[in-house]
Amino acid sequence: MTRRDAAIERLASRQLDVLVIGGGIIGAGIAAAGARAGLAVGLIDRGDFGGATSTASSKLIHGGLRYLRLGDVGLVRESLHERRALTQIVAPHLVRRIPFLFPLYRGGPYGPAAIQAGLVLYGAFARSRLHRLASPEQAREHVPSLRLDGLRSCGVYADATTHDGRLCLANVRAAEEAGAAVLNYAEVRELRMAGGRVTGAVVVVDGETVEVSVRTVVNATGPWVDVVRRLEDPAAAPTIRLSKGSHVLVRLGEPWTAALTIPHDKVRVSFAVPWEDMLLLGTTDTLYEGDPADVEATEAEVAEILAEASVAVEAELLRADRIRSTYAGLRVLPVGDGATASARRETVFHLGSAGMLTVAGGKLTTYRRIALDALSMLRPQLGIHRLDGRPFPLPGAGDPADIAARLARRWPDLDRSVQMHLVHHYGTTAEDVLAPAEQEPDLLRPLHPDGPDIVAQVVYAHDVEWARRPEDVIKRRTTVALRGLADAEIVARVDAVMRGDLPAPTRA
Repeated sequence: MTRRDAAIERLASRQLDVLVIGGGIIGAGIAAAGARAGLAVGLIDRGDFGGATSTASSKLIHGGLRYLRLGDVGLVRESLHERRALTQIVAPHLVRRIPFLFPLYRGGPYGPAAIQAGLVLYGAFARSRLHRLASPEQAREHVPSLRLDGLRSCGVYADATTHDGRLCLANVRAAEEAGAAVLNYAEVRELRMAGGRVTGAVVVVDGETVEVSVRTVVNATGPWVDVVRRLEDPAAAPTIRLSKGSHVLVRLGEPWTAALTIPHDKVRVSFAVPWEDMLLLGTTDTLYEGDPADVEATEAEVAEILAEASVAVEAELLRADRIRSTYAGLRVLPVGDGATASARRETVFHLGSAGMLTVAGGKLTTYRRIALDALSMLRPQLGIHRLDGRPFPLPGAGDPADIAARLARRWPDLDRSVQMHLVHHYGTTAEDVLAPAEQEPDLLRPLHPDGPDIVAQVVYAHDVEWARRPEDVIKRRTTVALRGLADAEIVARVDAVMRGDLPAPTRA
């Protein structure tokens, strides 16, 4: 019996305490926390795990300095608490601290006094003394492409970056290791009712129908939550609106050792963040009313992002020929009026008439707290007497330096850039990724000469990480697509490896 068949049998053969629909970061976090609490959990997604918003974020684990201006002090405090848990306990290999510079230009929306006051408060919540003002010359040492014209000084503070897709996968894996049945490419077509309550779901998996018995259902489908709510109540009114965030990745010349938070007015900021040896620029924040499946960055949005970045980044770095890739995602916001940029990043919780709990919105940074809040709301239905809210290490969690040292001892000829790439994406499980290469050295070959991803990652994605299609590997489990390297030849190569063919020689 395959691993997928075993998951299908577990869904069909027992009553679940919780069926989580939606395998993004919120659904995966709920499944992981619920399974660790001893609940019988199923986690399913119509597409791939993390296939939408959870791999289209700004890749930031942050408190949100600008939210102080919006008055969301509680959100900032909670976010910084979660950032600390993620960097120290939950995923130290995936979540990496980095200094951020807040440039203050003459005529800009903020002066040094206002920013210094905000930094003091931010630093107090973060339990950090890093927060200060730096001269233009000091800032330029960290950001070689920083525009100096009119620059008065820079606020300095700390936040963190991550690979959002791999953080989502780590939570899916944690859920499975705790006993959850997890399935991607499995769609809920119908909810079963008895006595006015949801008691089951009809799930279509690989063309077959599976009847699932449940005590409760959690709807964590992000932009599609209102669509799923109508399976419970066809007359359900909308609870959310969508904000579109587009991003651009450009080729970085000299390495940056800090990121930029660029203010545009009293509310909006954009970011320029060194990420995977590239520069991540964005994001936009506009109302989106189209089909969530069709979201993509437009030419106009790319131009807007580059123009906003040019406030603080030299033009040479922002040429169109330096663009590696673009992408867009959707933020889920509560229904309301006003601009999406100034909307509070609140989580939407809605308990339906038949008992289905809908969870949407919030921040990537606070996914763990959102998951615990969702399970707390279900305690009366599930009879949970105690819910342990303490952070726990995700699979792969470990000290990056220790992991790198182990890899260097076992694979001394492995290129340093590949080694660190694996350390920061897989943590302690990097050794499992590389182990088959001891028998098949061709697995150490790069997928593309311009990137650090190797063939062994494709095998691991297929065998361990639920990848079923080349795009699952290229877009979400590696950095190939984000580096702009996913041409037809690479797609065909990944497809061949997933089907068990030996890797072909890497093109020069």
